[in-house]
Amino acid sequence: MDDTEFNDARHPLASPGYGKRSAPRQEPRGPQDFAHLPAREAAVAAYIDRLPDGSDISVKTLAKRLPYGQCALRTALNRIQRAGHLRRGRECLGGKWVTRTWFSRTPRDSGWWAAFQQGDVPRESAGPRRSRAYVLLAALGRTNSALSLSHVECRALVPLVEAWFERDADEKGVLHALTTGLPPTVHHPAGLVRRRLTDKLPPPPVSRTPAPPRILECGTCGAPGYADALHGGDCGPCRGERPAPRPAPRALSAAQVHARAAAIRGRMDGARV
Repeated sequence: MDDTEFNDARHPLASPGYGKRSAPRQEPRGPQDFAHLPAREAAVAAYIDRLPDGSDISVKTLAKRLPYGQCALRTALNRIQRAGHLRRGRECLGGKWVTRTWFSRTPRDSGWWAAFQQGDVPRESAGPRRSRAYVLLAALGRTNSALSLSHVECRALVPLVEAWFERDADEKGVLHALTTGLPPTVHHPAGLVRRRLTDKLPPPPVSRTPAPPRILECGTCGAPGYADALHGGDCGPCRGERPAPRPAPRALSAAQVHARAAAIRGRMDGARV
């Protein structure tokens, strides 16, 4: 079934402080966001993506809203997790640990989630997908035809737009800076955009709220662990890995045992003095 047939208008919210949480710095929504997933998983992921933060995305609640049973949804969520779109865990807020389910429209690898767990938000590596900055620049011509840019010009200007995003600017703020008060005739759109992006670059944020402590958990057994050890969101034992055998302790001779016991007695006698 196509995900557009799902009705998310009255999806229930979780208890305050719980439910879905959107991961930061996601790519803009597009028709191919979940094309790499099987049809059922793509439909479930697209449904969750549209839900606001705080929505209850437990298996039981999703089963009441979607045409799948709890077992099928549990399998779908695990596959969505292994594809890099979802992680489960806990976060400490105000001294209280609350359950979290982080969702990312943009698939992230285990390295990204490990950095996120430590409070860092890594920049996306270059890939076949168009970045936020490129999409904004390519759409400038539709906002104002005088600012139409070529593919080569967009790629050259992307780092300047990304510098704005790194200073907490959003698309609306960048567009306002680029399109407000234009001269009657724009002879060189790329030059004007470059100049404005450079001259109007906002200052760095004065302060950033530190990220709360986070613990990510295995999506299968719920055991806590570092994200770089939770490949695909699952711990080693749940992925079928066996721990490396530990070497057997080296046996001590009777003389070594007596010598160690004498040394311990000597330290104890010294402590009594």
